[in-house]
Amino acid sequence: MSAHIIALTIGLLLDRIIGDPPKWPHPVRWMGRFISKLTTLLNRGKHRKFKGIVLLMTVVTFTFTFVLGVLSAAYTVNFFLGIAVESMMCAAGFAQKSLRVAALSVYKPLVKGDLKEARLKVSEIVGRDTAKLSESEVTRAAVETVSENTSDGITAPLFFAFLLGAPGLWVYKAVNTLDSMVGYKNEEFREFGKASAKMDDILNYIPSRITGYIIITWTKNFSKQTFRSRLNGWWQDAKKHPSPNSGYLEAATAYQLGVQLGGKSTYKGITSKRARMGIPENPLRAIHILHTIRQMHIAVFLFWLWMMSIGGILRVIA
Repeated sequence: MSAHIIALTIGLLLDRIIGDPPKWPHPVRWMGRFISKLTTLLNRGKHRKFKGIVLLMTVVTFTFTFVLGVLSAAYTVNFFLGIAVESMMCAAGFAQKSLRVAALSVYKPLVKGDLKEARLKVSEIVGRDTAKLSESEVTRAAVETVSENTSDGITAPLFFAFLLGAPGLWVYKAVNTLDSMVGYKNEEFREFGKASAKMDDILNYIPSRITGYIIITWTKNFSKQTFRSRLNGWWQDAKKHPSPNSGYLEAATAYQLGVQLGGKSTYKGITSKRARMGIPENPLRAIHILHTIRQMHIAVFLFWLWMMSIGGILRVIA
């Protein structure tokens, strides 16, 4: 088994158990400051689309070179030091525990009937207005966030870690961070952030569909629909989502839980209506947050197992 396969597996376990210690500096914050400074420098004047490409190439090249350099130095000193360093780099790039903790922080006040606290906690993980959300709307926001980020925050970086080790994982994280910072379709970033947003869509294309298929096929089903009906509904409803990738996660979750996701949300006072996904067999309740967390853990394990199996087959063939 290659070193980076061992390292990413250890990293996945570390993230599941320990997560991100709150007082430790996180690489994404450093990356964010770097992107912010480059954005201030480049996002002005003419040719903003080209400058956005320069931003993307600069951040990706620097990230890949830096991570590869650190790992090369560590492995040169000692093989086991290299494994340790790469494991920690991988652990920092996954989001299993942070997603679970964030979702539980919404679930706990909901089951206690403290809707005000639940609204406050869900506002920390979503961009929509939360002050007037009902219990079912708070639940929907949390479920959608965990579902979407199962790919964005875990299986997609895992996919690129399998391909290229920690450098591949952090190239993905760099693109994902760029998209979250400049990939908006407003006046300020429409042209400048276009390359970053498109690259994020490209990198997430395969992991999102694999993860969605794993969810609809292998996680616990709470729906009365047949597997064929759920599979067809998943594939059709996923395409209704404004994101080319997120719908494959949210639609899978909706059909497995027998609930309906999507619908009306408000962002800074402006109402946005998104296509609904799934069939509302069950009303959204706090317990569905727990179901989505369990779904996330199962999907991540099976994604890892699937990648290990593919890697083993390719190794035998080669």
